[in-house]
Amino acid sequence: IRVVVLDINDNIPVFTRSLYKVRLLENSTEDTPVVVVSASDLDSGTNGEITYSIVQNSAENLQTFKINPETGQIRLKKTVDYEETKTYEIDVQATDGGGLSMHCKVEVQVEDVNDNIPEVIITSLTSTLSEAAPPNTVVALFNVRDRDSGDNGRTRCELPGEQPFSLAPLAANAYALVTSETLDREQVAEYNVTVRARDEGSPPLSASKTLLVRLLDVNDNAPNFAQAVYTMVLNENEPAGTSLGRLNATDADAGKNARVRYALGPPPPGAPTAASFVSVDAESGIVRALRPLDYEEVRAFEVIVRATDGGSPPLSAQAVLRVVVRDENDNAPVVLHPPPGSSAAAGELVPRWARAGYLVAKVVAVDADAGQNAWLSYELAKATEPGLFRVGLHSGEVRTARAVAERDAPRHRLVVLVRDRGQPPRSTTATLGIALADSLSDSFLQPSHPPAGRQQPQADGEDLLTIYLTAALGCISFLFLLSVLGFSLAKLCKTRLGANLSHPSARCYADGDLAPDGGYVAGTGTLSPSYRYEVGLTTGSGRSEFQFLSPVLLSPQSSAEAGAGKNEEVLCSSQPEGE
Repeated sequence: IRVVVLDINDNIPVFTRSLYKVRLLENSTEDTPVVVVSASDLDSGTNGEITYSIVQNSAENLQTFKINPETGQIRLKKTVDYEETKTYEIDVQATDGGGLSMHCKVEVQVEDVNDNIPEVIITSLTSTLSEAAPPNTVVALFNVRDRDSGDNGRTRCELPGEQPFSLAPLAANAYALVTSETLDREQVAEYNVTVRARDEGSPPLSASKTLLVRLLDVNDNAPNFAQAVYTMVLNENEPAGTSLGRLNATDADAGKNARVRYALGPPPPGAPTAASFVSVDAESGIVRALRPLDYEEVRAFEVIVRATDGGSPPLSAQAVLRVVVRDENDNAPVVLHPPPGSSAAAGELVPRWARAGYLVAKVVAVDADAGQNAWLSYELAKATEPGLFRVGLHSGEVRTARAVAERDAPRHRLVVLVRDRGQPPRSTTATLGIALADSLSDSFLQPSHPPAGRQQPQADGEDLLTIYLTAALGCISFLFLLSVLGFSLAKLCKTRLGANLSHPSARCYADGDLAPDGGYVAGTGTLSPSYRYEVGLTTGSGRSEFQFLSPVLLSPQSSAEAGAGKNEEVLCSSQPEGE
C-alpha cells in the first residue's frame, strides 16, 4: 500500500533573520539596492510559495523603498537625505500560498556624506558705522551651521582679502565681526565684508556671505583750496559788479560737512582794506569788484580768503587773493617844464650867434599811467618859424635846427605836442617863448615887440611883465649896494677910531666938531694939520666901490665950513706923537 501524504499549510514562512541592519549612503540614486530579505517555508506546492511585501510602514517608508515580491530585494524609490532621516525601519512580510505570513525588521541607517555647505546666519548687523569708530567696535554677530555631522559638520570662518576688520570667536560656531583699525570714509566710503565658512569634510565645502558696511561721515577734513595764491587781474575803471574770477575749495567730507562757504578775511597789517574793493560770493566763490579802481591809487592788493565748511565744529582753510589792477590810458601827459601858468614871452633866451644843435630848452612831462601808456613822445606842433627849431622825439629837448640868422625875428613862440602811446593816445601841449638877443642885458632892457602878425593881448601882457621884473631887479640891486656901502663905512670908522684911541694925542671928530681956531679941544696942543677925506659913490656902471681922494690941508676956518657940509663927508684930525 503506497500512502501519499498530502501537504497542508501547517508551516509558516521563516526569515533567515528577524532583523536586517543595512547602512546606506545618503544621496544614493533611485533604484539603488538596499538589502535582500529571504524567507523559507517547509510546505510544498503553493503552500511553500512565498510573496514579500512591505507592511505596517509609514508613508515615508512606502515612498522611499520598494520590494520585489518574488525575490525580496528592497530598492530605493528616491534618494535619501541624512539631514532629513538618519534611520529607516521597514517591516517586511513574507506570505505563503496558504495565507500564512511572517514578519521581519529591516533597519536602514543612512550614512552622512559631506553634501551640505556651511551656513552663515547673521544675528545682528550694524549696516552704518561712524568713521570715527575706534578699533574692536562690533559690526555684526553671526553663527555658522553645517547640517552634516562629524568632520563634515565641523566648520571654521575666515575673512578673505585685506580689510580693516577681524573675527572674534564668541562661542561654538558663534563669531563677532569687529574693526581692527581706524577707518577713513574719505578713502573708502563703504566696505563689502565677505565672511567665508569652511567645513572639514572631504572634499571640504565652503560658503561665503557678504556684509555691506557703510561709513558715516565725520567732519574731520578742512576745506582745501586748489591754489595757495589766486592772482586775478582787474582793468582800471571797470564798473562795480565786474567778475574777476572764481575761488575753488573742496572738502573731502560729505553732506553738510562738505558744504563750503567763502568769506574775506582781515587784511594784513598796513594793507588797504580790501573789503571796500572786492567781494566774494559765499556760495559760488565768485570774486566781484565793488567799485571802479584807479591804477594810479591802487596798483595791487592782497586779501585773505577763508573757506569754512558746514560741519560741527566747522573747519576752515585760507588762501591769498592777489588782485592786480591793469592800467588803462586814462591820464593825459602833464607838462612840468615849462610850467603851464608861465608866460610864453618871458621864456628862453637864445644868442644870435647860436649854431645848429644849440640847446634852447627841454620840455619835461610825466604821465601818471604805466607801461606803454606812459611812454611819451614830443613833436613840434606849431612854431613862428618852423625851420629854426626842432624837438627831440623822446628827449623833449628843443634845439636849433640851423644857425640863427640876422633876418630871424627876435621873438618866437613854439607849441610842443606831448603824446603818450596808449590806446587811444592822449596828448597835451606846452608853449615856449624864445627870444633872440645879442647879450643878456639887451634881452631884458630893450623893449620887445612880437613879430608881425602875432600882435595879441597875451604878448602885450608878457612884455609888461618883463619890464616889471627888470625894474624890480634894479631896485633890489641898488638897495643891496647901499647896504654894503653903509656897512663898509661903519667898519672903516670903527677901525680908525680904535687906532686913534691908543694915542692920547689923536682924536677923531665928526663934521662940525672942530674948533674954529683949529685948537685941540682937550687943551693939550693945537691941531696943526687938518685933513678931509671925501667918499664918492659912482652910479651908471652897475657896480660900486670906495674912492678915497688925496688929503687936502685945511685951515681952521675951512674946517669949520666943511663941518656944515654933506653927511657923506668925514673930517678927521690927527696929531703926530710928540707934537
